Amino acid sequence: MTLDIVILAAGQGTRMRSALPKVLHPLAGRPMIQHVLDAAQPLAPTQIQMVVGHGHEQIRAALAGQAIHFVQQTEQLGTGHAVAQAAPALNDESLVLILYGDVPLIQPRTLQRLLATVDAEHLGLLTVTLDDANGYGRIVRTHEGAVSAIVEHKDATEAQRQIGEINTGILALSSAHLRRFLPQMSNDNAQGEYYLTDIIAWAVTQGLTVNTVSPEAHYEVEGVNNRQQLAQLERVFQQRQAEQLMAQGVTLMDPARMDVRGQLICEQDVVIDVGCVFEGKVVIESGAYIGPYCVIRDSYIAADTYIEAYSHLQGAKTQGKNQVGPFARLRPGAVLAPQAKVGNFVEVKQSHIGTGAKVNHLTYLGDAEVGAHANIGAGTITCNYDGVNKSRTVIGESAFIGSNSSLVAPVSIGDRATVGAGSTITKDVEDDALAVARGRQMQKMGWPRPQKQTDAQER
Repeated sequence: MTLDIVILAAGQGTRMRSALPKVLHPLAGRPMIQHVLDAAQPLAPTQIQMVVGHGHEQIRAALAGQAIHFVQQTEQLGTGHAVAQAAPALNDESLVLILYGDVPLIQPRTLQRLLATVDAEHLGLLTVTLDDANGYGRIVRTHEGAVSAIVEHKDATEAQRQIGEINTGILALSSAHLRRFLPQMSNDNAQGEYYLTDIIAWAVTQGLTVNTVSPEAHYEVEGVNNRQQLAQLERVFQQRQAEQLMAQGVTLMDPARMDVRGQLICEQDVVIDVGCVFEGKVVIESGAYIGPYCVIRDSYIAADTYIEAYSHLQGAKTQGKNQVGPFARLRPGAVLAPQAKVGNFVEVKQSHIGTGAKVNHLTYLGDAEVGAHANIGAGTITCNYDGVNKSRTVIGESAFIGSNSSLVAPVSIGDRATVGAGSTITKDVEDDALAVARGRQMQKMGWPRPQKQTDAQER
């Protein structure tokens, strides 16, 4: 049978106290709803229908380009009513899996186990047993242990409230059974809503069996209703990432003080100090060290690269045995050849730093090509932007740029050339030449220093 997935994402999320729809609040740098979609994709569904309501324009925009069929629920009348909005587009011979946009940590392997229990005569229900089940719908079973109904907390008797097994809301069944049930829904309950959970009692009366599966960890089925719960799941997610990294041979100085907000791929013997944040896709090769409080986004860190504290990298690439920082910033297009060094308070953008070249401190290099073993003095800048166009600076191999120099692009500094400190270079410098472009020093002997005026003189 084919698989149709319905994701319920119409809730307003008033307890989030936000103009942003609840399912778009980020967890590990991505909207909660994207985590649910990522869990759904490995199941190879024929279609994914998403029921939206509050803030549907924002949700559609955030998920644009993905294979999702959006269905709008104009009134929030319960989970059963939400699923009914998607029912007309379901395939006739499919299994239907119902997921929730605010339950972001559900795992594909759990859903696969659930689907394995479902066929034309069996429904699948994800349940979990809690020490404190207050507020949740209880799983009511017969003396033989078969599921007979789900009773919502507000409708439960005192005896039923002692039950610890609760409904997670995640359900799988055939589309044929779902379509037969939906017209029979009733809102005769304490909330006045149409509960999807009523399908369990209906299935039992029809002689169907309800199979239950439990997740490996409770966090898989924990929902988010407020920012506190979102923060708790953020830490769960980050702890899980840390455990996976350490199992792969990565040293984390403190697993509780690192955030992965994207995809972090590490080889063995990588060391990551405290407080680091990784965003987008980051690859780190063996032997690299990431110092404390670095932020690295969409970058490639080659083997034996040493990145010191508080450095920021975005769209950057090192090619091995590099030194970066502390307090360095590598912006998009920054490439460091093997053994190149970028020191403290250096910013590099759209530039290639050659093998063994040194840019040690207080420098800006933009749209530049720095040759092998060149040495760039403190305070040097490439003046690459004229207010309209950007131009390129080329610095030759083994060139030496004196401190506090300005290289006005487009300009080329030859191999082994030297630029005197404090120069403003506007013309090309030949190989092996010395270029000095600054005002001549003037000296006046016996110069009278300014004196502070007295109060009487000021009056």
